Amino acid sequence: MKIAILHNAVAADAAPDDADVLVQAAAVGEALTTLGHEWRTLSCALDLDHVAADLRTQPPDLVFNLVESLGGYGRLIAHVPALLDALGIPYTGAPAEAMLITSNKLLGKAWLATAGLPVPPTAAAHPPCLAHLARVGDAPDGDPQLWVVKSVWEHASIGLDEDTLVAGAAPGPDVLAARALALGGDCFAEPFVEGREFNISVLAGGPDGPEVLPPAEIDFGDFPPDKPRLVGYRAKWDEASFEYHHTPRRFDFPPADHALIRLLCDLALEAWRALGLRGYARVDFRVDPAGQPFILEVNTNPCISPDAGFAAAATRAGLGYPAVVSRILDDVLTAPGRRPTP
Repeated sequence: MKIAILHNAVAADAAPDDADVLVQAAAVGEALTTLGHEWRTLSCALDLDHVAADLRTQPPDLVFNLVESLGGYGRLIAHVPALLDALGIPYTGAPAEAMLITSNKLLGKAWLATAGLPVPPTAAAHPPCLAHLARVGDAPDGDPQLWVVKSVWEHASIGLDEDTLVAGAAPGPDVLAARALALGGDCFAEPFVEGREFNISVLAGGPDGPEVLPPAEIDFGDFPPDKPRLVGYRAKWDEASFEYHHTPRRFDFPPADHALIRLLCDLALEAWRALGLRGYARVDFRVDPAGQPFILEVNTNPCISPDAGFAAAATRAGLGYPAVVSRILDDVLTAPGRRPTP
């Protein structure tokens, strides 16, 4: 097949979270070569007319969609699969509708809660017009000791670190307004779930449908007692930070954890089905000391760099990188009404 690897345009001075998409594109391209496909890369910025013209001039059989933002705005991510739908070009990963729902964290939480899945309650949002999406689930008994303030639209843990934690009563409008600019303009507060953190990767094309890859837990064992167990921006992208070097993932669990792991896997599959996902995804959980899991986020286009968590889970399952890419492609080829011309 002829495949276009579509990714967001990356500036020369881009931050590590933006530049990483080039690593993903290179890895996917190498895998496509191994699989015998022709491929090219195409960068995507705010000028979608340019992208549409390119795809019409050199029509691919399929687009491998790696776009994570447009013009630096995560809130625009769903426009890319919507464009591909309009052009009638099959593409990998989540459909536009699921991308839109999950790119807005408040909307994603509301959707999951409607499906009966556990999410942390939301205390407040900024600006106030988001209030209709803000309150999800039952409020905890009494105020938790810590609240976390998050961006509504931006991902890759943009603006998320222990500095975004607020102690005491739930953050009010003034607190959220003061933090909004650093979080992309729209933000919300939810209880910080003390406890354990898990990443559950799901890949299409298993024997019985989407397959849960080996679950991973973030190991906070080297954190000092007074440091919040949080996977923020520094842990993911700042190679000089303490967090980057002291948040390894682990895949081995004692028998006492087996029931919890099964529950997390089941919930990840339920989230996949509730959102109508395709290709691949990652579901992030926190589990409180009582063993209650909460879905923090469903990432419909998680990082698939060879050194990232999704690839690590696939390796743990015995899948090489080309095999993962092949299954993502096959999910497009076998989707009803979306089969490209060979």
